[in-house]
Amino acid sequence: MKRREFSLALGAALLATGQAQAQAQPVEGKDFVLVQPPVPVAVPGKIEVIEFFGYWCPHCKELESALEAWAKKLPATVNFRRIPVAWQAAHVPYQKLYFALEALGLAEAMNAKVFNAVQVQRQRLDNDAGIAAFAAANGIDRAKLQDAMNSFSVSSKIRIANQVYEAYHLDGVPALIVNGRYRTSPELARGDERALAVVDALILKAKAGR
Repeated sequence: MKRREFSLALGAALLATGQAQAQAQPVEGKDFVLVQPPVPVAVPGKIEVIEFFGYWCPHCKELESALEAWAKKLPATVNFRRIPVAWQAAHVPYQKLYFALEALGLAEAMNAKVFNAVQVQRQRLDNDAGIAAFAAANGIDRAKLQDAMNSFSVSSKIRIANQVYEAYHLDGVPALIVNGRYRTSPELARGDERALAVVDALILKAKAGR
């Protein structure tokens, strides 16, 4: 490589590096917004990340695969939570389904399958027949799933989930909250992968107390 070519290549590399670094640093008001007032986290001493979602939401389904892979790499110092939301009565059965699967230790394994059942296969998982068919297709004990969905514990979790959702004054999903102080989303960050990169940066920001 000639000296002039080397200089041009070096300049291009430095420019690309500068652009990448600028992209990696989220900008308040552009990539994320502050939560006012901040909301207390569920587990003091840990950085909290919450995903608000709905099985009925196509954008939540789009985020799912990237989010699932990202969540597996989180350190033990980060408490990751998923909170299903309901904007109308028709969404409540899907809240019940998530919390019931969570109670049975199946939420992580079944999330992608529920999204696929609802949005690709167009299954109705908001009634007993639909739940029974889904349970049978995925090797889940139907009676245990139904019992969990109708349990007091799941009802309590839905009540708390609604309170937390209201505390953040959200107007859409998916939404990602970091430590009760910062909110971002694929819409704000302009893409699923970028939104998760913003969350990573906000986790570091929260750790530093900024």
